[in-house]
Amino acid sequence: MTGDPDELAESPLGYREPLSPREKVRRFPTSPGVYLMKDAEARVIYVGKAVNLRNRASSYFTAAAEVDRRTADLVPEIADIDFIETESEVDALLMEARLIKDIQPRYNSLLKDDKTFPYLQITTREDFPRVEFTRQPESSGVRLYGPFTSAGQLRGTIAVLQKIFRFRTCSLDIDEQDERWRWFRPCLLASINQCTAPCNLRISREDYREDIRRLKLFLDGGRNSLLTEMEDAMKQASKEMKFEKAARIRDEIQSLKNLNLRGDLESHAQPEVFYIDPKKGLNALVKALGLTETPRRIEGLDIAHLQGSETVASLVQFIDGLPFKPGYKRYKIQTVQGVDDFASMREVVTRRFRRLSDEGDAFPDLLLVDGGKGQLNAVMETFQLLGIQPPVTISLAKRDEEIFVPGQSDPIKLSRHSFGLRLLQYVRDEAHRFAQHYHHMLRRKSTLGDAEKSRRRGGKPKPQ
Repeated sequence: MTGDPDELAESPLGYREPLSPREKVRRFPTSPGVYLMKDAEARVIYVGKAVNLRNRASSYFTAAAEVDRRTADLVPEIADIDFIETESEVDALLMEARLIKDIQPRYNSLLKDDKTFPYLQITTREDFPRVEFTRQPESSGVRLYGPFTSAGQLRGTIAVLQKIFRFRTCSLDIDEQDERWRWFRPCLLASINQCTAPCNLRISREDYREDIRRLKLFLDGGRNSLLTEMEDAMKQASKEMKFEKAARIRDEIQSLKNLNLRGDLESHAQPEVFYIDPKKGLNALVKALGLTETPRRIEGLDIAHLQGSETVASLVQFIDGLPFKPGYKRYKIQTVQGVDDFASMREVVTRRFRRLSDEGDAFPDLLLVDGGKGQLNAVMETFQLLGIQPPVTISLAKRDEEIFVPGQSDPIKLSRHSFGLRLLQYVRDEAHRFAQHYHHMLRRKSTLGDAEKSRRRGGKPKPQ
């Protein structure tokens, strides 16, 4: 850009001379991009990004910048300044990181090897690679982008790109050959169409890795090549009458083209999704409960009432921290009149564990009861009456998420962010969901039964 006729000013002697940096930035565009500051020897000494190039670059040539601790040393050395315009703030952020890494300007030097600055990290040795924000990048088995100058903007960038490429950001160790993942319940990101849910094997390894390849191409600066490639793929899918695939690619293309319309990046940064990491959850439970072995099989019990009258119970089973739906069971309470959670819990425990005992089947490693100390005591009394040595049994009280253990008067209180607590909550919530599903089935049958009786009588069904 230096030497362009538009960047020359008329001198008193009649010839044109280069504009000063202060004058030059007044002609910068107001679009996103990267600016490069140079010293008297034309060496790049600082690289920065901007949503509005003119406004951001002009801020260095003010009285305040000359005395500001962060810019006082830099400003006197600026002999020239150039810019590279980008399509969006996301592109500007990524280009800034690439240029800093390649050029290593003197005033960006603190970023060269400092592990405290944020990086975007993509794992490379997994069936389904993860995309992560990290300040402690791995030395192998990953593809790194950065360092970045703003943690908030990097988080926002990841959130924006995830809506397009739908990659996972959790730390689950997903094995495509392990069928148990088919029973895993995906997190909220799958529900809002921001992740393809490899944790539930909803996408093949090949298709997922193709999405990651496209993401890398974009991160490496190949936006135009990527758009051309995706447009060809969309046309091919349409030609093969794979209209759903073509529509998905069309939406991704449109999202890429509209990146420049997304506004402030930091506004897109979202809190971490509370995913469940099975290994970390199990290890945390061993530590919190003082167990001698990792509980490979966990069963959860929940009692629920149908319109305050009919009582049902559910039992869910988790193996190695993952739901195992073939092991789920439902119970219709038979011996209890009215609403009595304690008596209902006694009946379910009796039916479940007497059968396991009579048939010589193994007990679960951990039994989780939904409720507080009262529910736990009812279960332990039942084991005593049955003459059965119980498995490790605990209860989880929903109000304060406290864990009650037999023989301990005070509950165990784990951090709300504890992996162990998250796993117990997952088991508890899954048991509750399964019980409610049973309720809906019974209610539907009851409604259909009433309607059929009314039809036979020639009347109309009662409104629900």
